[in-house]
Amino acid sequence: MNRNELYHIAEEWFSQQGWTPFKFQKDTWKAFLQGKHGLLNAPTGSGKTYALWFPIVLNYIKNNPDYRSNHKKGLKAIWITPLRALSQEILQSAERVSQDLGTNFTVGIRSGDTSNKERVQQKKNMPDLLITTPESLQLLLASKGYDKMFKNCSAIVVDEWHELLGTKRGVQMELALSRLRTVSKNIRIWGISATIGNLEQAKEVLLGTNEAIQGNSVLIKAKLNKKITVKSIIPKTMETFPWRGHLGLHLLEEVVPIINASKTTLLFTNTRSQCEIWFQKILELHPEYAGEIAMHHGSINKETRLWVEQAIRNESLKAVVCTSSLDLGVDFAPVETVIQIGGPKGVARFLQRAGRSGHRPGEESVIYFLPTHAMELIEASALQRAVKDQVVEDRLPYLNSYDVLVQYLTTLAVSDGFFPDQIYGEICQTFCFQAINKEQWQWLLNFIVLGSQSLQTYDEYKKVEIEDDGRFKVNSRGIAMRHRFQIGTIVGDANLTVRYQKGGYIGSIEEFFISKLTQGDVFTFAGRNLEFIRIKDMQVHVRNSSKKTNKVPSWMGGRMSFSAQMSELLREELYTADLPPSETSKEMRAMESIFERQRMESIVPKPDEFLIETFKTREGYHHIFYPFEGRFVHEAMGSLLAYRISLLSPVTFSIAFNDYGFELLSDQKIDMQQVLDNNLFSPEFLLDDLQKSLNATEMARRKFRDIAVISGMVFTGYPDKGIKMKHLQSSSQLLFDVFRDYEADNLLFQQAFTETFEHQLEEGRLRLALERIGTQQVVWKDCKKPTPFSFPIITDRLREKLSSEKLADRIKKMTAKLMKK
Repeated sequence: MNRNELYHIAEEWFSQQGWTPFKFQKDTWKAFLQGKHGLLNAPTGSGKTYALWFPIVLNYIKNNPDYRSNHKKGLKAIWITPLRALSQEILQSAERVSQDLGTNFTVGIRSGDTSNKERVQQKKNMPDLLITTPESLQLLLASKGYDKMFKNCSAIVVDEWHELLGTKRGVQMELALSRLRTVSKNIRIWGISATIGNLEQAKEVLLGTNEAIQGNSVLIKAKLNKKITVKSIIPKTMETFPWRGHLGLHLLEEVVPIINASKTTLLFTNTRSQCEIWFQKILELHPEYAGEIAMHHGSINKETRLWVEQAIRNESLKAVVCTSSLDLGVDFAPVETVIQIGGPKGVARFLQRAGRSGHRPGEESVIYFLPTHAMELIEASALQRAVKDQVVEDRLPYLNSYDVLVQYLTTLAVSDGFFPDQIYGEICQTFCFQAINKEQWQWLLNFIVLGSQSLQTYDEYKKVEIEDDGRFKVNSRGIAMRHRFQIGTIVGDANLTVRYQKGGYIGSIEEFFISKLTQGDVFTFAGRNLEFIRIKDMQVHVRNSSKKTNKVPSWMGGRMSFSAQMSELLREELYTADLPPSETSKEMRAMESIFERQRMESIVPKPDEFLIETFKTREGYHHIFYPFEGRFVHEAMGSLLAYRISLLSPVTFSIAFNDYGFELLSDQKIDMQQVLDNNLFSPEFLLDDLQKSLNATEMARRKFRDIAVISGMVFTGYPDKGIKMKHLQSSSQLLFDVFRDYEADNLLFQQAFTETFEHQLEEGRLRLALERIGTQQVVWKDCKKPTPFSFPIITDRLREKLSSEKLADRIKKMTAKLMKK
């Protein structure tokens, strides 16, 4: 059958559905059938699944003309999805195509939710098309005879590649692909990605550095002009001194008509706690929504989440309050409207959420932006511009993640073993490990066989044995079993399951929140008020309570920071504050009263100005700096400046920061002119000063805990018998101290510091920010009292000390005082 006949089969199927294939779908079919690898860039809801399932099936038809009467068993293609929730959708699309074309293909899912019985069945008889996650693929590589299983696989598709890129799961995927390229001679590697800034690099990371493969690859972009409409919900009266304590709840009544006017609305919050609070508040003020509104976030049990997803599809829910747990690819046709509560911190995330509405080719996506305080209107205005100019972030890939490599080598040793020279050749062709040298490689091999230099006397770190033929292999059943349990790169804080005393699983909460509760305390979780009874066997026992409470679990991952692009957009938007009203956005016009008040005490900075404000209150001397670079950069810059100032004269600071700036609070006045004269914003000696200013060792110690778990040095326990976080912490801390004192060149120990500076403190961005400040004129304003710009930073610091009611009272008094002229 020639290619034209194959295309005809596909086009015929599309016309039977009443559809016409898009150009990007046809281009993908053509490239795949020509034997090319590639990356497809297409928005959600545009039919990208059909762009790749079709050529996989057509390729089989081409190579097996008797396909209707003679079905060849065995795995033909693997579809990787980062979220289990997406598997069902992909399965349905795949089955539909396979049945309609008469191929009799079987389609199977393998993930953490797959039952043991089904796994055993799959082992004996692999489905033709397997939908799985990066972790489950690694588990397959850890099984005996995996090479025979993958031998005839013709394609692997990595869906939502932009989500994996720039994470250790992405590195895990790079390593698996390097193995499959050798084992499956005819495999074609394809990725599907939503829009990111560095698409070319994304393709390079996916396909590795092999020139032959890169040379035989394509980047296909779907040119579908998706119409996205952003509408800001602007408060009728603008608070002059903004603060984010009320989570936008004062605008709740503005949301009700939007919900009523749509079939289904998704309300996205940035954190699980905010999600819980909004859900409670809507029901409290509008009990008529009972049964028509639900909540969805990653810590709620799977059954509830699946029920919510199904209820959205069935159009039986009016609204769902959710977090990023519904960001990705789940296809909800009934969703008409999306409301984003608070700044999403990044353009890509905002576009991803907007795309959840109007989730069909050609339909308009509508997203409302609800500011949680007035300053966020600047973000709203910046996002409007970003959507218009199609600005999106880069996702930067990880380099030299040795912990993931150690895990992967142990995985290969657990299955059939490996020969180092062969695997070294494959690993050097991945993007992550392209610069690995023989010396580092030898260190890693020694590590899995002997357990590094300083641990050689302890047998538990000796996992892999070298056979007579030079093969590296794990022969101990216990080691193999423990390793399989721990495959994966997502290391969260210890999660405790929350159950009713009489049974009944509700969800999971991080240990650090529960550790603050005492018996009888009531907290809100999964939409109900629960009384804490006790912790037993890593489980939190609770009962329903009718008491009111303002305790809501907070999760460590809840504090997101601006992306570099978002920071830049925000600064550009702020600089329009001095333009005539006719040239600015309605959001910026709404903020005019705040800008006016800001100018009374200080200035609204222009592009060539860097603002510093100082003033005194009964708390002490406040020194506030405004780089507008996001909270991570501000945390590092605040510590750096505090350290450099203390070298001039001994002084102690407490530091507070948000996405707009940071505050150094001291009990004595600082000579700000002396600070400026001493060039304290210089990027020189940055790394050295950062290490001294922040407790870099403490931060690296926290990073090392994850590295120790991923590399298998610390075992997290068998399911249901998890090891307490305290033990996990102390085991990894002990190792960290041993390496620091006796083996400072340990690659995993060094990796902890590299990751701290590159990923947590964003040292690269900090350097660029300091260079930018170096070109600006520093404007120092000695103010009489706090300004509107400084207010959110000051109140953020108070939040740590006060309950939300007390905080609201305190802020009311502060505002009243400031408003007196």
